[in-house]
Amino acid sequence: MEKNRTIITVVGKDTVGIIAKVCTYLANNHINVNDISQTIVQGFFNMMMIVDISGSSQEFATISKELEQIGDEIGVNIKCQREEIFDSMHRI
Repeated sequence: MEKNRTIITVVGKDTVGIIAKVCTYLANNHINVNDISQTIVQGFFNMMMIVDISGSSQEFATISKELEQIGDEIGVNIKCQREEIFDSMHRI
């Protein structure tokens, strides 16, 4: 199965359960976390994940929309970008 890597960013006020909520969604949808980085600076939470969505039965648009809805529920901003788009946007 070809890898379908996606960049997920989560930004907002730090609160209990952000990582748990996001990772539970990913696990329930057979999305593998390849890499994760998270920091908290003066009460603000920032996380970047590289995930492989090739094992999921959900389309990218659905995953993106559902994660955005989870973000709304827990008070953070969650965005998904396909790796190739992310790379193109951040090329110098």
